[in-house]
Amino acid sequence: MEKEFDEKAKEALTALFEHFWIVREKEPELFQKIREREKVLKRYVQEKFGYRLIIHRYFAKLEKIPAEPEAWMGIESFQEPLDYALFCCLLAYLEGKAVEEKFLLSDVCEEIKAMYPGETALDWTNYQHRRALIRVLKTAEQIGIVHHVDGELEAFANQEDEEALYEVPVLSRYFMRSYPKDFIQYETIEQLLEEEWKAAPDDYRRHFIYRQLFLSPVVYRRQKDDPNFYYLRNFRHRLRDDIEAHTDFRYELYKNAALLTISERQHVYTLFPNQKGTSDIILHFAAVVRAHLDNYPPDEYGQIRVTMPEFHQLLNRCMEQYGEGWSKTYREMTLAQLSSELLSALKEWKMAEHEQETGMVTLYPLLGRLVGRYPDDFLMKGRDDDDE
Repeated sequence: MEKEFDEKAKEALTALFEHFWIVREKEPELFQKIREREKVLKRYVQEKFGYRLIIHRYFAKLEKIPAEPEAWMGIESFQEPLDYALFCCLLAYLEGKAVEEKFLLSDVCEEIKAMYPGETALDWTNYQHRRALIRVLKTAEQIGIVHHVDGELEAFANQEDEEALYEVPVLSRYFMRSYPKDFIQYETIEQLLEEEWKAAPDDYRRHFIYRQLFLSPVVYRRQKDDPNFYYLRNFRHRLRDDIEAHTDFRYELYKNAALLTISERQHVYTLFPNQKGTSDIILHFAAVVRAHLDNYPPDEYGQIRVTMPEFHQLLNRCMEQYGEGWSKTYREMTLAQLSSELLSALKEWKMAEHEQETGMVTLYPLLGRLVGRYPDDFLMKGRDDDDE
């Protein structure tokens, strides 16, 4: 199989993982590359992940169902549950439309209002409701399930009777994946996820592990006899050879964590550290934590539990030691504001968790995987006060 899985197949696999779908009209060369290697790609993703690769005349799509849903897997442009509810209503509305059929913004507003399931009725005179629908329509257009023909959508934010014209593209018919049973028969997320493992129960462990490694920043050892971590450890050589033969990633295994890393930054991947200012702060914060391990020793799973005041104390030390090099936005934050920003970023990368009920913060092993420090001769010369 490895002889058939060449560099172009690697590139195709990367693209399928990093994009919701590859649209032939927008990326014809990449689409062609995927179609030419359809056989080896389908075989690999089915064997290792239990995934289905769909290659249609208009697009190619890898249905990436996670082993476990995580907060960052939501739609980035959405801000509240209302956005998701309106998006689902929009999908239901599009089901009743023919391909290339046009519809007005006022029509979709009326239909969504009628089918909206929330306890509080939609009110398009409410600015927040209009703003949510704008986010939904912009996201739908970006995905490719609606096409904006005419009119200014942003004007709808200021006035509820503003109009815009849309069209239903063929891609709208393929956004939702198919399920063995009628979708309404599933009552919980757990029931949907359980359906994933019924097709190949004997391959459950392999599929689960591959999905976690590729769709999550890290896989942790959570208990003394963790069956998933046994798999990661016992098959480490096989996993390393397979992953490095089919992707650009390297498989790294530690006592309490397993993860995929890459030696050179490539723009096609979502990587840490990224261009966000919080990446620098995380690296500096990790260095401070490492310097104070005597005060905060990790437990047998590599976790450090601190109270919120202790977390603030560590962050304050981080600000005093490294803050002069941060962007103006973070330099001017209060400790509470910076703490909120940092915790949010740490949670996104599975480096920490904040327990709302107890107020405790758990720092996970991945936080110590990378640290960042300024060179000894670092001097803040000509600091740019115009940076973000």
